[in-house]
Amino acid sequence: MIRDRLDSLRVQLLLLILGSLVIAQAISLWLFVDERSLAVRAAIGAEAAGRAANVALLLDRAPDQLHSSILRAADSPLARFRVDPLPVVDHLDHEAGGAIEARVRSLLASGDTREIRVELHRVEDAFAPMPDMPPHMRAMHDRMMQNRISAFELTLSIGLQDGSWLNVETRFQRPPLQWPVLSTVSFGLTAALVIGGALWYLLTRVTWPIQRLARAAENLGRGEKTVPIPAAGPREIRNLTETFNLMQERLVRTVADKTRIMAALGHDLRSPLTALRVRAEMVDEEETRDALITSIEEMQDMVERTLAFARGMAISEPPETVDLADFLANLKQDMLDEFELETSAPLRIRLRPHAMRRALRNIIENAVRYGGDVAVRYSQEHDRVVIEVRDHGPGIPSAQLESVFEPFYRVETSRSRITGGTGLGLSIARSILRSHGGDIMLLNHPDGGLLVKLDLPLSQRFTHQERTGL
Repeated sequence: MIRDRLDSLRVQLLLLILGSLVIAQAISLWLFVDERSLAVRAAIGAEAAGRAANVALLLDRAPDQLHSSILRAADSPLARFRVDPLPVVDHLDHEAGGAIEARVRSLLASGDTREIRVELHRVEDAFAPMPDMPPHMRAMHDRMMQNRISAFELTLSIGLQDGSWLNVETRFQRPPLQWPVLSTVSFGLTAALVIGGALWYLLTRVTWPIQRLARAAENLGRGEKTVPIPAAGPREIRNLTETFNLMQERLVRTVADKTRIMAALGHDLRSPLTALRVRAEMVDEEETRDALITSIEEMQDMVERTLAFARGMAISEPPETVDLADFLANLKQDMLDEFELETSAPLRIRLRPHAMRRALRNIIENAVRYGGDVAVRYSQEHDRVVIEVRDHGPGIPSAQLESVFEPFYRVETSRSRITGGTGLGLSIARSILRSHGGDIMLLNHPDGGLLVKLDLPLSQRFTHQERTGL
């Protein structure tokens, strides 16, 4: 059941589009989070550089006795400020791009050429607090970090006017990915419902008319009553529907015209044949009279068979759903010719009962006439039903296995109606089977005799439970 649903064009397109949207949204969200992390990191680094520049300006302008107060005020749990005779950063150019140095110089006085050294690197070990951090601040820091945040260490050495150096050591974390679970889930569900509903509606407008066309084509092939299909869906689908309706109308009209011509021809031949029969009765010579009467009777029988063939092509009987085992059992009971019937599990099939009885009767009568003992059995192969009729006669030469379906073709060459018939039985049977969407195939059985296989489709309108009657 799940495999059948996944095989649907509508489901495949829906899953493909939704999957593409999910992947695109996931990539966008990942890029957004990463950009956000970089922006926050840059902002924190810029803030530390700005504080360092301001402290350097204050130290240059304030009396020496206020330096200690300025440094204490600038200190924080993650940033330490101190004035030393030598710079902590003893090498240059350890910051890619020079953004932090540019930030510091932008806050200094114009034309200030003091030396600024910057070192920025990632802390590989656990994110430890700065030295001398108060206990309560350390505890708060531990709760915030939770050993999940990677850290960066920024060290600044800024030259002061008196020749000393302002050394700044600060650490800031790269913020973890923030995933608001509730918001993300609600957004995903809402987007899936809205997009899925819109796509389902759109795909239904495309696939539903196609499914309706498929059912109409199947009904047309089975010879069931056809009606024009309302044009719906996109323009291309509407054009396809209108073209199918036109084709369906032309096919039905063509078959009906040919059937009427054949029926009219057979009907019109009755009158001259009857007149010939009357004239033949007036012939005095007995041998000539009997020969003429025999020929006229054979012609009349051929005309009747032609009319029967035309009626077999005309599809007027409505289809019904029958149990195949009961159908074959009733056929066996009604036929004078005996045959063996092998039944299996109950199987429901949609067909035109009278036409199918006629096709089976023709086949079984031929089998009994030429093969003696006849066995009939049926089986289900996937979504098809196969009925097999086997006799134990001489079979048919391989070169003639297809020719016997031609009208008036007979393997038996005596031209006797008693031994050879008229050669229309198999033609009528094949016409009926093909009008059901099936076909007939003849095979010479390896153990002798002829095997006739009738292939019929199971109606797609029924579930497995309905087909089996369970």
